[in-house]
Amino acid sequence: MPKTEPFEKFTERYEAWFERHGYAYLSELEAVRKLLPKEGNGAEIGVGTGRFAEPLGIKLGVEPSKAMAEIARRRGIEVIEGVAESLPFSDESLDYLLMVTTICFVDDPEKALREAYRVLKPGGALIIGFVDRNSPIGQEYERNKEKSVFYREARFFSTEELLELLKKVGFRKFEIVQTLFHRLDEIKEVEPVKPGYGEGSFVVIKAVKEYSSD
Repeated sequence: MPKTEPFEKFTERYEAWFERHGYAYLSELEAVRKLLPKEGNGAEIGVGTGRFAEPLGIKLGVEPSKAMAEIARRRGIEVIEGVAESLPFSDESLDYLLMVTTICFVDDPEKALREAYRVLKPGGALIIGFVDRNSPIGQEYERNKEKSVFYREARFFSTEELLELLKKVGFRKFEIVQTLFHRLDEIKEVEPVKPGYGEGSFVVIKAVKEYSSD
């Protein structure tokens, strides 16, 4: 089954998650907002239904699922149908890129990160939000993978694994924040955003493409 298929079929179920876990969603949004550049031209890769792009003011997105893209367009986002491993942007053309939970669904994570590196301007930033595999929520997702229409095909990363991959591709200068310090069903208010990782289940990494030294 292609990884986009569940998102085509169960779009409403995807949207319902954000309604059901409103405080977890708002906590994730705050964590991303902490590290997202305040200005410049950017895009969200795997924009989905626009749940992050819209409140964060990102006007451009890439999304392989037609059903998801349609909802994002209704939220005012310009969506290009495409995949993370082959971005529809020219070299060094964007100031920042955002990926939220996208990295665990791409077919080739390293290729996706290389593409992000290619399209970013020197000094540009890639911001990745994800559920840490070693965290309580990550462990729960991993245990229940087979039961989830969305996560069955997912590959979860620990923060260390993702940092290694980002370094391998050439990214430097990392900033990391975390949130979601309880199980999803125990989150009754917006959770704090703290620096670092290792406690919170949702981690955001900001990685910078440095200016070349030559």
